[in-house]
Amino acid sequence: MNLYHCMIDLRPEANALAFAKATGAWMDHLKSQGLISDWRLMRRKFGLASGTLSDFLLEIDLPGLAALDTAFATLAHADETASQRYDQMHGMIAHAEVGLYRPYPDANPRERIALI
Repeated sequence: MNLYHCMIDLRPEANALAFAKATGAWMDHLKSQGLISDWRLMRRKFGLASGTLSDFLLEIDLPGLAALDTAFATLAHADETASQRYDQMHGMIAHAEVGLYRPYPDANPRERIALI
């Protein structure tokens, strides 16, 4: 399992509940297409955070790197409905930071694997 981790700040004019609804529509679409395993959206509680931590945290579960590659390839050729759902969510985002995480330690010590 891999976790695609997104830290998100909204545009000043964006409504948080509208963003949550649009994110749900987009993520549920991806899940129904089998492109992701699961997802969850969280918001800072009481605005508490240090430094540059964002207001929203979106976590997307993927079974592996091949699934991430398949999702990106599929989304490159999205139909009109999918594009509208994505645009509705993405249009509310001012800034996002992303990262790909995995359980650690895991059965395969990947830090020792290299192509060169």
